[in-house]
Amino acid sequence: MNPHPGEVYLVDLGMVGKVRPAVIVSREDPESPRAICTFVPITSQGRGSRYEVSLGKLRFLREPESWANVQALASLGHEKLLRSLGRVSAEQLDSIRNALRFALDL
Repeated sequence: MNPHPGEVYLVDLGMVGKVRPAVIVSREDPESPRAICTFVPITSQGRGSRYEVSLGKLRFLREPESWANVQALASLGHEKLLRSLGRVSAEQLDSIRNALRFALDL
């Protein structure tokens, strides 16, 4: 499996987390030395923060509105990607990347 930026997967965040959708933000690299990807989780509870990107209604999720929470940026092994759900638009991915630049002070 080689997840691509902008794809949304259902991910297993482990015992203290839960299974939730997440947007892949790591670069596409078929030669990566490890099967690890970086993602931002999607939440249905927006708080009006600059650390969140409104995604609106995603056709593959049941929630009426979703947000990408860049403050919860994380990485995990590909084995934790349970299944592909769809992808965000190029514009939404650009907005997520801009929010990451803010969050990481880049």
